Amino acid sequence: MKTLHEATRPAKVTIPVSGMTCAACSSRVQRALSEHPGVNDASVNLMLQNAVIDYDAGVVTPDRLVAAIQETGYGAELPTPGRTAFEEQGAQDRAQSEEFLELRRKTSVSLFLASVGMVLSMPVMGAAAAGEHADRGVAGGDPFMNWVHGVLDPSLTGLIPWLYRIDVRYLGYALLLMTMLAMGWAGRHFYTRAWAAFRHHSADMNTLVATGTGAAFLFSLAATLFPGFFLARGVAPAVYYEAVLFIIALILLGNTMEARAKRQTSTALRKLVDLQPKRARVHRGGEEVEIPVEEVVHEDIVIVRPGERIPVDGEVTQGSSAVDESMVTGESLPVEKSSGDRVIGGTINRTGSFRYRATRLGAESMLAQIVQLMRDAQGSRAPIQNLVDRVTGIFVPAAISISIATFLVWFVVGPEPSLIPAAAAAVAVLIIACPCAMGLAVPTAIMVSTGKGAEAGILMKGGEALQRARDLTTVVLDKTGTVTEGRPAVTDWIAAPANTLPEDRILALAASLEASSEHPLGEAIVRHAESRGLPRFEVEQFQSITGQGAIGMVDGSALLIGNARLLSDHSIGVDALRDAVDDLAGRGRTPVYLAVDGALAAVVGVADPIRPTSRAAIGRLKAMGLQVVMLTGDHRRTAEAVAKEAGIVDLVAEVLPEGKVQEIRRLQSQGRVVAMVGDGINDAPALAQADIGIALGTGTDIAAEAGDVVLMRGDLGGVPNAIHLSRRTLRTMRQNLFWAFVYNAAAIPIAAGVLYPFFGLLLSPILASGAMAFSSVSVVANSLRLRTVRLG
Repeated sequence: MKTLHEATRPAKVTIPVSGMTCAACSSRVQRALSEHPGVNDASVNLMLQNAVIDYDAGVVTPDRLVAAIQETGYGAELPTPGRTAFEEQGAQDRAQSEEFLELRRKTSVSLFLASVGMVLSMPVMGAAAAGEHADRGVAGGDPFMNWVHGVLDPSLTGLIPWLYRIDVRYLGYALLLMTMLAMGWAGRHFYTRAWAAFRHHSADMNTLVATGTGAAFLFSLAATLFPGFFLARGVAPAVYYEAVLFIIALILLGNTMEARAKRQTSTALRKLVDLQPKRARVHRGGEEVEIPVEEVVHEDIVIVRPGERIPVDGEVTQGSSAVDESMVTGESLPVEKSSGDRVIGGTINRTGSFRYRATRLGAESMLAQIVQLMRDAQGSRAPIQNLVDRVTGIFVPAAISISIATFLVWFVVGPEPSLIPAAAAAVAVLIIACPCAMGLAVPTAIMVSTGKGAEAGILMKGGEALQRARDLTTVVLDKTGTVTEGRPAVTDWIAAPANTLPEDRILALAASLEASSEHPLGEAIVRHAESRGLPRFEVEQFQSITGQGAIGMVDGSALLIGNARLLSDHSIGVDALRDAVDDLAGRGRTPVYLAVDGALAAVVGVADPIRPTSRAAIGRLKAMGLQVVMLTGDHRRTAEAVAKEAGIVDLVAEVLPEGKVQEIRRLQSQGRVVAMVGDGINDAPALAQADIGIALGTGTDIAAEAGDVVLMRGDLGGVPNAIHLSRRTLRTMRQNLFWAFVYNAAAIPIAAGVLYPFFGLLLSPILASGAMAFSSVSVVANSLRLRTVRLG
């Protein structure tokens, strides 16, 4: 008996599924998994050929989930344990490559057979046209083939007259053998999968293809073996082998082009996987040795030379360089790295040599996590996919019903002999009704979009986030570390009127004193002095005064650093800098007084500066019609100064993390669709509460975990890019679905012959197969256009 803990234990598994060829297939597996006891959520992806399942381990096991998929008629097996994201992606790439090569081989053979079959069918059609039914114009029921016969026959009669001297019965047998070869080898999977679907009381694209070509083949087989039966009933014993050959060849051609296009949708992911170096140079046993990257262990000292790719994540211990992180973070300029800085495996060392300590390996590495995040996102579903599932669930049975009705109507009221056009129209309906394009409309757009985003340092965690981001009306920004740099810095230096000491001298003394302090304002002064290369002096009699500042003797001078109260307690007036201090406060700067040997020397303005890209990014958000709000726990006066500099009008200041959540809820209660952008632990609750949480990848892991979108670059420029990409992706999805639905809605009535009474037009099954195949290719090609989206 299971315990309560076991019965409520959540788990997740990704199961590879084989044999899915259209939206009806993925919809059936999706429905079976969603209705299975113990399954909390399931996402079946036609493109990736897998099912991502959130389930209750206390109720159902992965083995049972595999069995549930197999019961729908498709192949499934448990994933190989211990595989990294790189290995899984590599296996998927190999499978896609093998699928493409096999389809290309089958397509080449099928097109050759179809071309030869068309030539061989010319004498057969000519004989039928010259026979006793010539007066009825029954050389063939296929209007396309009739047209081809009229065009080719005169030329072929002159070029290969010997072909027309062969008995048409033998030519019919040759066509029969060629068609059996095409159906039994190149198109075999259509029939085996259709049979598997039939055994499980379902129907899919293969059902339509197998039924259409099977009916044409059986009719032709009967006409070949028993021509007298047809002639006795006034029906020409016409054969449709060439139609079957062309239908199989054209559908395979469409599948081949589709497979090629699908490989391109994961190009960005493949590029990321290829970033992983194969070998690393480490320091072991007193010497440098080159080893496979899999053998690098934690705390190994890794050596990197100019131009080399960094093997694993780590922290620089010796040397410095500029590193190109563009493929991982989207940052176009090389980033300076020195002792203590973090480096990312897969990025390129540009200029200098350095050594670093390996910290995160294998699945823990940032590159592996990005690849895994992208794979999860590409395997997820967008809410709009539910519409496709509802339609395709009834589409195939409806298409079969329409085909039967078409046959009956043509057979009863069609022109005599009505059997041939009735069969042709019914087959055309079956072939053209395949819902392949519908199944590709949404997942192809998600795959291309997530790849495009990753190239720009934007990681979307799923199709739902991608779709939801399109509806945003309000963007709420955290201040510290999001709008601003998150590191206080010296912004102003104002010397006292009576001061005679050089600025560098005062700053060197102040930095020496503050080096003994741990106050953030003091750290800003120390960094400022270091950036100017100023010397550091020994400090004596150091004393930190809580809430006021610090005092001490530095290089023979008595130094005071702090607020006005500290100087007042030491009888040092600050009136000489009163106006300057008021100006600093008005601009959100914190004033820090410096006094040397009992005299006021200067005041330093310290502030957390806004990021260089913040103002432009906020301007883009406003131009996109979005309301921008800044949310911070800082004092109002400081927050107002930052908001003014960044170009933000709406501001909420002096709020705790709970208050940020309440503010998000308040906006949502007004009907706003809210995105929260933040980087700190205190932002995590608000990120989770927002409709879309956008976390800066340079922030904390907790914030990144709570976000729906992660920006690898530490600035706001990725926010308008992510929203712009989301809008373009939704537009592409809708275009795909529109054309897929319109294609079927318009093509099925035409294939059924609705135009025949008015214009005499009847769609050939061959042309129907070509149209069906290229509808899928057009959808994938439209999704690939997302790769050209320009992100600022």
